[in-house]
Amino acid sequence: MDGSGASLPQDIAITIDTPVGYRLQSLRKKAAIQLMGSRLWGRFNPNHWDPVYAAATGLKAPIQTGEMSSAYIAEMCVNHFGAAFFRGARVVCKYVASTYADEIISTHGVVREKTPKGAGFRFIVDVWAENEAGEKKTAGWVEVDVGI
Repeated sequence: MDGSGASLPQDIAITIDTPVGYRLQSLRKKAAIQLMGSRLWGRFNPNHWDPVYAAATGLKAPIQTGEMSSAYIAEMCVNHFGAAFFRGARVVCKYVASTYADEIISTHGVVREKTPKGAGFRFIVDVWAENEAGEKKTAGWVEVDVGI
């Protein structure tokens, strides 16, 4: 159980027994222009959804909003931490390169630290999103308490 009453898949759930060096299961998402122009992601800047406008500003294609890569990373973390990710977790990300329309983005995470805290542990996980060429687009870390 993840504390919310829902069960997490045992093969990906982070527990107090998870070791430093554990690699989170990646997600793969396509930077779909239909989503990039969605009102959910702002739709205030045509650089995010209009190929003609993006080209006129010097971009090779529309760029995804940074929030989208953060959302992919957050989804990966929810898949591993469950409800613990919503209780005092901290997410620190930096957008290091543009994600262009139609790129395939994969998320990654590796447990960097595991520190005792109360009856459980505080995990610090290095996280990043990259395209299919291995170019990092977003990088950062998350801090989540497990078993507390």
